[in-house]
Amino acid sequence: MNEKKITLRKARSKLSILFFVCGSVVVWSQQTITGTVSADDGPLPGASVVVKGTTKGVSTDFDGNYTIEAGADETLQFSYIGYSPKEVLVGNQTQINVVLEADNLLDEVVVIGYGTQRKSDLTGSVASVSAEDVAAIPVSRVDQALQGRAAGVQVTQTSGAPGAGTSIRVRGGNSITGSNEPLWVIDGIIVGTNFNLNNINANDVQSIEILKDASSIAIYGSRGANGVVLVTTKSGARVGGGKPQVSVGLYTSMQLVPDRPEYLNQAQQIEYTNQDAILRGVAEPFPGNPSDFPDNDFFDLLINPSPIYNADVSIAGSSENGNVNYYNSLNFFDQDGLIDNSGIQKYIFRSNLDFKLSDKLKAGLRINYSRIKQENGVVGYSGLLGILPTQPIFNDDGSFNGTNEVVGNPFNNPVATSQLDIDETTTGNLLGTVYLEYSPIEDLIIRSTFNPDITSSKRNEFTSSQRPDLPTTDSNARVSTISSFGWNNENTVQYSGDFGENHSFILLGGASFQKTTIETALSQAFGFTTDATTFNNLGTGSDPLRNLVGSGYSENQIVSFFGRLNYTFKDKYLLTLVGRSDGSSVFAPGNKYEFYPSIAAAWKITEEPFMQNQSIFQDLKLRASYGKSGNQAISPYNTLGVLVEGNTSFNGVEVPGAVLGRPANPDLKWETTTAFDIALEASLFGGRLFTEFNYYQKETNDLLLDVTIPRQTGYTNQLQNIGSLENKGWEFLLTSTNVARPDFSWNSTVTLSSNKNKILDLGGEEFIDVVVDQVLGAGNLRLIVGEPSPVFTGAQYLGTWKSQEEIDASGQDPATNAVGGPRYQDTDGDGTISNEDFEVLGNPWPDLIYGFENNFSYKNLDLNIYIQGTVGNEVYNLRTRNSFFIRGELPKYAEVADYWSPDNPTSDIPRPGFVEGAYQPNSFEIEDGSHLRLKNVRLTYNFPVEKMGWDGVKNMSLYASGTNLLLFSDFRLIDPESSRFGRSGLGNIAQGFSNGEYPNARILSLGLNVTF
Repeated sequence: MNEKKITLRKARSKLSILFFVCGSVVVWSQQTITGTVSADDGPLPGASVVVKGTTKGVSTDFDGNYTIEAGADETLQFSYIGYSPKEVLVGNQTQINVVLEADNLLDEVVVIGYGTQRKSDLTGSVASVSAEDVAAIPVSRVDQALQGRAAGVQVTQTSGAPGAGTSIRVRGGNSITGSNEPLWVIDGIIVGTNFNLNNINANDVQSIEILKDASSIAIYGSRGANGVVLVTTKSGARVGGGKPQVSVGLYTSMQLVPDRPEYLNQAQQIEYTNQDAILRGVAEPFPGNPSDFPDNDFFDLLINPSPIYNADVSIAGSSENGNVNYYNSLNFFDQDGLIDNSGIQKYIFRSNLDFKLSDKLKAGLRINYSRIKQENGVVGYSGLLGILPTQPIFNDDGSFNGTNEVVGNPFNNPVATSQLDIDETTTGNLLGTVYLEYSPIEDLIIRSTFNPDITSSKRNEFTSSQRPDLPTTDSNARVSTISSFGWNNENTVQYSGDFGENHSFILLGGASFQKTTIETALSQAFGFTTDATTFNNLGTGSDPLRNLVGSGYSENQIVSFFGRLNYTFKDKYLLTLVGRSDGSSVFAPGNKYEFYPSIAAAWKITEEPFMQNQSIFQDLKLRASYGKSGNQAISPYNTLGVLVEGNTSFNGVEVPGAVLGRPANPDLKWETTTAFDIALEASLFGGRLFTEFNYYQKETNDLLLDVTIPRQTGYTNQLQNIGSLENKGWEFLLTSTNVARPDFSWNSTVTLSSNKNKILDLGGEEFIDVVVDQVLGAGNLRLIVGEPSPVFTGAQYLGTWKSQEEIDASGQDPATNAVGGPRYQDTDGDGTISNEDFEVLGNPWPDLIYGFENNFSYKNLDLNIYIQGTVGNEVYNLRTRNSFFIRGELPKYAEVADYWSPDNPTSDIPRPGFVEGAYQPNSFEIEDGSHLRLKNVRLTYNFPVEKMGWDGVKNMSLYASGTNLLLFSDFRLIDPESSRFGRSGLGNIAQGFSNGEYPNARILSLGLNVTF
């Protein structure tokens, strides 16, 4: 009995303890937390205190005090406008006091050449684009994410073709002959201006910095005149806390067929084409009823909505002691083009490793390998704009048609071409870095890196023997390869220190050695009688006399020595001195080396005593810089004469030989840009508002130009350093925290910039015509002293001739002018329209470039809206020559339906059948390129994983986005950004031309990001 009582007592005791513990847990889970929220300068009234993952929250009172109920396993989030948020796990605490730090953009650390620096300590102009900005838009290339996000940087998406790049101008163009693209530096590796950015996975990017002024870019000397873009990829530092962090990103997109230009419908085109024939005295191509003829829509046949698939997996982290950091990723990207047989498929692997071998020694490596297969497309969008809807696709026997029904010439049937021809490129690239960093004493860092860059590319092209527009003998296959190997060795020594109470400095010195070799080879065979082997067996070509073989080799080297001093006095007066000496093998002895110095200073005004008792400015800084940078501007061997094939006769027999194809010029040297920049930066209202304004002026001298030389020399032209041009403009950046509440926040960013470009000298010439169309010759693009580089030129279009009396009174030739035909301004009154009558009609450079971004957050929802555009630029519409003027065998704009006729005598649209010789490049072809684009809208739902109890899942978000959703523009060809000549070669100077290029599609995306 006693034993039973004792047992019962023990049971009651255990039960009491259990109830006590459970009760304690209940009480503990809802304990009352009190505390204060403050900053360095005192309490923060109205600060937000929220239980993470819930809607439970309070605000602090006037003295910064708060009271809230929370469980031990819950986390409190503290936030206030202008301050960095902070999170605290409750645990067993009942009082939590928090001090928030000012969220100041000037305190951000940014990457600069060969190092990092707080933005508040910068003396140069550096624009930053974060990983969040890059991730906001699903892009296949990192350069596409820069559009509109950096003031002073014009980014143009020249084509919507899969894998197509952008044209970038940092504070305008500095060169005419040379490239105007910025220098790209990836993880410290100088990859040049033409590196294929398809090789880099945008999701691997941690940050992008754009160096714009002389102080920032001088450290890159001869490479930096066009600006420098620094890309830093992710690392595993401070990730995972000793455990690997796995991130998975998936998205799928659908590219929608964009709007197309408006053209005459089939019946209207038939009527126009017939009238054209009648007025020219030839037979009507389409007699009878329009319904008797085809009405084919080649766009519907060859352009379709197309998908994009992207998958990213990364593993990042660090060891428990932090001595090893790692970031490894794998990316798969697959994009079908809107046009059949165009697309790109990419596999990218990256491994970033950092090792702390001892307290004094660090090492690491960066490896990025990409494998890309690109279908280049055998049918062009612009080509489809030039086909009449009456053109048959098939013959009566079902075979492909290959004859133009109007003029009887061969017709390149795009449906046949897309099914029969092949054009594809496969490229592999290995980009790596191995570094060793040694610190023998405190504040002294010695670093050496070695960077290989290896590329192998093979392009396969096949023109089918089944093409209906070609004889079998013209069928051909071509295989071309490019192999390049480059390496770069950078060695730097950096020492930082203080002396006295008010002086500090960072001294950097270094040497750089770089070499690149490129080998090319091609083989082409003709006369294939079968498509069985396509390009895989060139030996089956039946016409060996037409076979082509070729090869090439190019090598260049650069050696550089550089140094930089950053000096600070009392943390408010800043001075930066930079110098770099570059030597390049592309120049002849005596001109190989050049030195590029710069100086910059900054004044932190808010550190002065007279600014201590004000509450408007948190930070205010004035800075200025002046210096020089350079541009090689030419390829290897351009200083040398070149031998070309030149046969001769010997004893009556023709024998092969070689002659000098161009004159040598050993006096060629670097193009040099001298730049001045002054700027004001301010952080206002407790960091709630940040603004920056820059004014700059640049002058480039010793421009490399092809100059006409006396024919007595045996040549017509020679490359010389003779020209100069100027760029000047301003940039404005504004970021603001508009609302910051527990459940809702709203942030905005505005970028504005304007650049004015002017040619100062062309070696004594008043102007130089640039030929962009071999059919038209010179006339629509010109370099003129005192004008932007370049300008569009042509005759002023005055509408149509309304009567024969007008023509007779004008003195112009009636043989090339007809009533109802085009009329141009005869400026010099000589009765002939020629280049002497041409005027400046516009230029491709905007008066204003803008971007406007808004980020909204409501509970677990985030919304990003991004707008960008230009104002004041013109576009030369090359399509107008065929679609408004010229004869009727080519499609015409819809507006041409209102052409001049005796029944419509007031129309200024030329009638059909006018003499083709009357056409001149003219003002009607110049259109306003101003536009506003709703670049991206992204809605994200962040799952409350803690509240949902998903153990092991750290973050999870689902998003839907739309890219290129809206475009407001008056341009006839829809998208004024497209560029006929792209970014290289002629496109370097011939900006702003459009012929109906591959369109930028509207893209709808759905994605999921998960971190474990």
